[in-house]
Amino acid sequence: MLLSIISSSAISSSAISMITSPGLPQYGASVAVGLITLLSLKEVLSASEYWNKYLNSSFNLAIVPLLLSFMGIVVFKVVEII
Repeated sequence: MLLSIISSSAISSSAISMITSPGLPQYGASVAVGLITLLSLKEVLSASEYWNKYLNSSFNLAIVPLLLSFMGIVVFKVVEII
């Protein structure tokens, strides 16, 4: 009984791992849209009178992780093609 449970769970986990991809590329579209939106807002707001160094650092705080994720997705897709 215990052996059949262990073997069935091992089979199902190996089947799942064969069809799923790592977590980063599945959110690629939302990362790209968020990055484009934040970069656009930063560009527009930098020309306004409300722009200051605190707003700049807030935008950078949100843009840098999205940019790193986007670069990771691009690298993953290139490696996937090669």
